[in-house]
Amino acid sequence: MTRWLTKEQQVHWRAWLTASKGLTDQLSRELQEQHGLTITDYEILVCLSESENNSIRMSDLATRTLLSRSRLSHQVDRMESAGLIERQTCADDRRGQLAVLTKVGSKTLEAAAPDHVMGVRKHLVDLLSCEEYQALGSAAKKIANHLDGL
Repeated sequence: MTRWLTKEQQVHWRAWLTASKGLTDQLSRELQEQHGLTITDYEILVCLSESENNSIRMSDLATRTLLSRSRLSHQVDRMESAGLIERQTCADDRRGQLAVLTKVGSKTLEAAAPDHVMGVRKHLVDLLSCEEYQALGSAAKKIANHLDGL
C-alpha cells in the first residue's frame, strides 16, 4: 500500500525541489556570467584543487561529482579544450587516467571562488538563521548518507 504524502509534506517536498533546483540554477548562471563556468565546472575545479597534487583519477572524480563516467568525460573534454584541466595517464596504472588542474584552471578557480561564495551567502546562508542553517546541514547530511549507502 502506498503511503501518500500529506498536504503539508507535499508543500515541503515541492518547496525543497524548487529551492534546490533554483539555487543551483542561480549559482550556475552567476558563475557563467561572471567567469564563463558552469556549476559543474566549478565543482570539478574545487575537487581537483583539494586533491593531492591537484589531480584525481577520472573514476574517483565521477564518484565525487555524482556524474556518470560518460558525462564526466564530455565535461572534461570541454574543460580540457578551455585549458582548465588536462588528462594524464596514471603512473601506477597505465589504464587509468587522471584529471589534473592546470595553472589556468587554478587561476580561474581563484578568481571565481569569492564571487561564488558571495552567491552562496546571498542566496542561502544569509537568508537563514544559524539554527535553520544548522538544521538544513544536518538534514542534508542525513539524506546524503542514506543515498550513499544505497
